[in-house]
Amino acid sequence: MNRPTRVRGLPRPPLALAGHGQGNDPGPVPPRTGRTEGRSAQDEQGRPSGEGPEEARQPGRAPDSGHGPGRTPSQDAVALRAELRERTADLQRLKAEYDNYRKRVHRDRLAVGEIAVANVLSRLLPVLDSLAEAGEQGEVTGGFRRVAQSLQTELGALGLQSFGTAGAPFDPLVHEAVTYTPDDRLEDTVCTAVLRQGYRVGDRLLRPAQVSVAGRPPAPGVETIGERPTVLPS
Repeated sequence: MNRPTRVRGLPRPPLALAGHGQGNDPGPVPPRTGRTEGRSAQDEQGRPSGEGPEEARQPGRAPDSGHGPGRTPSQDAVALRAELRERTADLQRLKAEYDNYRKRVHRDRLAVGEIAVANVLSRLLPVLDSLAEAGEQGEVTGGFRRVAQSLQTELGALGLQSFGTAGAPFDPLVHEAVTYTPDDRLEDTVCTAVLRQGYRVGDRLLRPAQVSVAGRPPAPGVETIGERPTVLPS
């Protein structure tokens, strides 16, 4: 601070700070730049990504590697392989169950179709009996004969099969014995005549064949009705 010399009779000049006159305005204070900001930038650049300030201040803490606590990469690989085997086994079981379901549905559809065809063909058996009877009497001729042949062909395409011939061995599962004739010359029971044809669709029996049978005479006291012997009361 400059202190003027005291002069008698003159006013004392105002006090002023050195270097702060009207022509020496210092202006705004510039921002601080230097060692502190440079050190902060270096800290940010050297800090790993994903690591917060608190983690950076902990010197003994290792960065997270993505593995479980206390587990090595080899242990993680073993665990992943075990989980993969388990998921593969689950998929194989699911595929086997689906294959079994698909096969079961296919069998059910075939069975339903066979039952429907069998029901329709069973209703047509009296028509076939009438055609067979008319054919024996010579009444199936001309165009009517061609219609009958076409009907039999179409029914055969649906799987309808007729059975029952004279001279065939008697089978109680597919034959229905109407009459029985004893014959000492026969060793086994055979069908001597077919009274009505039997029909089947595949393995499904629609109607047994009605036949006349002949075989060895029954033992005394036993009456044979068809193939089923019945003991007469004494």
